[in-house]
Amino acid sequence: MSQHWTTTDIPDLSGRVAIVTGANAGLGLEITKGLAGAGATVVMACRNLDKAEAAAAQVRAVVSDASLEVRRLDLASLASVASFAEEFAADATRLDILGNNAGLMALDRSTTDDGFETQFGVNHLGHFALTAHLVPLLRATEGSRVVNMSSMGHRPGRMHFEDLMFDHHRYQRWGAYFQSKLSNLLFTAALQTRFASSGAPTIAVAAHPGASHTDLGTEGTGALNRMLEPFGKVFSQSAAVGALPFLRAATEPGVKGGAYYGPRYLVRGHAVAETPSRRARNSADAELLWNVSESLTDLHPFA
Repeated sequence: MSQHWTTTDIPDLSGRVAIVTGANAGLGLEITKGLAGAGATVVMACRNLDKAEAAAAQVRAVVSDASLEVRRLDLASLASVASFAEEFAADATRLDILGNNAGLMALDRSTTDDGFETQFGVNHLGHFALTAHLVPLLRATEGSRVVNMSSMGHRPGRMHFEDLMFDHHRYQRWGAYFQSKLSNLLFTAALQTRFASSGAPTIAVAAHPGASHTDLGTEGTGALNRMLEPFGKVFSQSAAVGALPFLRAATEPGVKGGAYYGPRYLVRGHAVAETPSRRARNSADAELLWNVSESLTDLHPFA
């Protein structure tokens, strides 16, 4: 293994199957390239099929023998999540990597089809539901992994369990985003606990990309949203480099359940193991979030 981990360190993934949400652009596209380049069959789970097909063509331009499937998944709809999972599981025999990558950042106030605040609904609950539906297939696949994309933004994050959807308090676009990214890590911890206690051959891990140049955050209309594009080009690293912590968490042999990977210098640098914030390591909050998520989605994957 090289000192500075790159895609050349990804082991042979021939015969492995991966799902990558938000695979049509940014980090998801680079993750797809990395997995497909190592021989995995990658299901590109995206809301916009036209963009996903165009992205698949980009991957094939780099990986000529890429094994790709494009399927529609709208994480803002629990019905869409259930439909995607049902259709995938109907003809799948294994799932080695569930890459919960898709996300939204600093949106204006809005809600999902099911009435959840959109950032919490998409970034956390949509992926919670997707994982819950696919737990049986994951548990049937030796060495499988769930990889959740968090953010360095989890560090200022706080869980507002008394008002997760900002229904009774003034909506804060960044506060909602930070909460959703903290949720990703609490979810990872609770999921890992359940995999371990059930004896499943599956682990849950997480990663973050540091400051990487993508379209994330440009959907919002706040002043800081408008500054992301010009300043992001100057101070951020490329999406290809930002995807490396996720790829390392997803593929490196010997990764332990609950591990968290990110850039060496937090905002940029080579992919290394790091420690989440103290709030992200709060086991009581992880259990509370798990129970709330089961209640909101009416899904109980380990019941």
